[in-house]
Amino acid sequence: MQPSLLEILRCPVTRSPLELQTISCFPGSSEISDGILFATEDWFYPVIRGIPRLTVEAFLDYSDFLQNHLADYSSRKELLSCKYKRLTRYVVRKNKRTKRSFSQEWKIFDYDKDKTWDKDRPALIKQFLDETNETLESLRNKTVFDAGCGNGVLNQFIAEAGAIVLGMDFSLSIEKANAHNTSPNAQFIQGDVQFPPVAFEHFDIVHCSGVLIHTNNTELSFSCIEPCVKKGGKLSVWLYHPRKNFIHNLFNFIRRFTSRLPARIQYILYAVTLFPVTFIVKRLKGNKQNAREMMIDLLDWLSPEFRWEHEPSEADSWFYKRNYHSVRITTVGTFGFNITGIKSQTAGK
Repeated sequence: MQPSLLEILRCPVTRSPLELQTISCFPGSSEISDGILFATEDWFYPVIRGIPRLTVEAFLDYSDFLQNHLADYSSRKELLSCKYKRLTRYVVRKNKRTKRSFSQEWKIFDYDKDKTWDKDRPALIKQFLDETNETLESLRNKTVFDAGCGNGVLNQFIAEAGAIVLGMDFSLSIEKANAHNTSPNAQFIQGDVQFPPVAFEHFDIVHCSGVLIHTNNTELSFSCIEPCVKKGGKLSVWLYHPRKNFIHNLFNFIRRFTSRLPARIQYILYAVTLFPVTFIVKRLKGNKQNAREMMIDLLDWLSPEFRWEHEPSEADSWFYKRNYHSVRITTVGTFGFNITGIKSQTAGK
């Protein structure tokens, strides 16, 4: 964690700035390796291996670390568990299966050999530019918040283009993303799109691709992440749209039941049933994805607890209700579409 990152971090519950208690730094560097972030009221969050863990339930998820480094952890934990009982239950219930699902998905990704969504570096950055309606020139020096960054590969390319980018994910995929990051302009945090732990109205571009539709309520999550866009800034989201396709809808029906299974059991089930057929069909169509990439595709579709589909007109209304203008569909694909809008200079007044 770079010290400058602290300036834009906020408690995801109270929205207060955070104070850092440093435990250790990386050898030969001022970059913080481990620490604890304290809000002005009750809440506290660990920094582990350079990553601020800013989910509401972090005080439960990282109890071993906190117990070792915070003398009054037990009393602090008891306070949060009692005072914020309903909130804690809500986030644990809604996030538990989804976090495990995406942790399992990106765990098998090989940073040295695999493409992200069957796209190499040029194709991946082109997709981002197309979705956000930006160019390499317009991107330079802009601040970008990638809310739901997955494996984090795209973030490095955005940073290398001259932008300052903050990647956030609430699964453990964030650890591999941070470990493989080589750009000082790209940083990573663990957080929840429904409780974004960053300053509001800070970012030129908030990019949320294929994330909101994997939460318990797409529009609710949209409304939680959009305040992070500065006035005059841009919000870009990618969503699934409905399809009139028998196989597609059959798979959606099947996943209603299989997605309830433990993540590891799902992996084995899909590997021995759907993967062989998928591999053969894709090869016959000339698709050259390797086995891991195909398996990630299957997990991304079938494993998450939530998977919503929306019409573009529905997404339009989310922007307009929140005082965005210049709303437009920037890309349309087989499974979904990307939509962007510009935040009004008078938003919130």
